[in-house]
Amino acid sequence: VQLVESGGALVQAGGSLRLSCAASGFTTDDWAIAWFRQAPGKAREGVSAITINGNTYYADSVKGRFTISSDNAKNTVYLEMHSVKPEDTAVYYCAADPRFTYHASYGSPWYAQWEYDDWGQGTQVTVSS
Repeated sequence: VQLVESGGALVQAGGSLRLSCAASGFTTDDWAIAWFRQAPGKAREGVSAITINGNTYYADSVKGRFTISSDNAKNTVYLEMHSVKPEDTAVYYCAADPRFTYHASYGSPWYAQWEYDDWGQGTQVTVSS
């Protein structure tokens, strides 16, 4: 699967931003796309995920502020970010898990990075205070 992120930018605290992840090359019908982020000096963490069936997952830190959605006709997943905070500053990556339900069946959480086979190159989001 090929993934290309876009939409990263410099935004003021309290503002909004929409990230896009254009995907191609799916070979299964059990995929999920997730957004991860990595801030300077910190470990990469899961932000949100969406499955092919439209089930969504969010990290506690972004619940109520971020919304993940997909346009299957365009093979694109979006991350709408509202009320952004300086601590949202990070490189945001989208990633694809081709066997999400199977992995979940043996207990892998949606943010299990080792289950995601393909990754985009990342897009920088910077939130100024």
